[in-house]
Amino acid sequence: MPAGMTGGLSFYNMISKTYYRYIWLLNLLLESDPLTFDEICMMWEMNPSADGPLPIRTFHEHRKGIKEMFGVDIECDRSKGNVYYVKNPEVLEKMKLEKWLLRNYSIPQDFVTFNAMKNRILLEEIPIGTAYLDSIIDAMKCNMELLIEYQRYEYGQDTHRQTIHMQPYALKVYNRRWYLLGFLKEQEALRIISLDRIIDLQVLKTTFELPSNFNARKYFADVVGIFVNENLPVSKVKIRAYGVQAEYLRSPPLHKTQSEVRSKHGEFAEFTYRLCVTPDLVSQLLAMGDKVEVLEPETLRERIKEQLQSILNRYGKE
Repeated sequence: MPAGMTGGLSFYNMISKTYYRYIWLLNLLLESDPLTFDEICMMWEMNPSADGPLPIRTFHEHRKGIKEMFGVDIECDRSKGNVYYVKNPEVLEKMKLEKWLLRNYSIPQDFVTFNAMKNRILLEEIPIGTAYLDSIIDAMKCNMELLIEYQRYEYGQDTHRQTIHMQPYALKVYNRRWYLLGFLKEQEALRIISLDRIIDLQVLKTTFELPSNFNARKYFADVVGIFVNENLPVSKVKIRAYGVQAEYLRSPPLHKTQSEVRSKHGEFAEFTYRLCVTPDLVSQLLAMGDKVEVLEPETLRERIKEQLQSILNRYGKE
């Protein structure tokens, strides 16, 4: 069940309070025999992250929220003493996002055992940018516009604070940060912002209509990371990974289009991709250091060389 401490920040703080409760309750009922409401309350009160009793009204609201979020029904079997159980757990097998949430935000062991090992089981944090997560998700559910005070990542930050109106389309996590993709009314275009740069946020009463052809997975399908430029073409990229780096790229792949086209056991493997060449891709390749070589396109190879030369120049300064 969700729990634990990482780097001084509780695991509970990594996700929003409401969604923590959803995941906790769903995971409890998936891992247990049917439980009465009193038994569920008892388990909740044993949880160190509990902030008070679990009222029956709140419990039923959580059942409804779990239905909306996961598509899972928590039903009551009155013939067996009013016990609650997950009616259709099989739907989770078909839903990648929901399985990801349960896998990343729950521990399939009893809480007491996990809590005793919290200093030896270290979970990756998403330490910042979660303050407005609940509000954004609620706005997405109801297609409500957002009024956001936003601070961009730039020098002279006071001059780059701005007020924006955004129609929230989708959320994405990348490199331990939450990002929001939406239609920015001031620019009349889709833009992505980092949640940790939000200074203040209000959900407006103004509604919007999500385009019927919008698909978040399709929007990010041709990139590594979160940077999308619709003017960039999809290109063939070929890299060579040396030594053990080839194994790291085989699982998990750098991108879903990854194809291994050549290898020499114990020495190297070559992979091809169909994607856009973005700053996020360049950063990922540079992070692999001398274990990876870009073979094509030549423009990307030259871009990597320029970046490496810039690094050398930086370290060569007196």
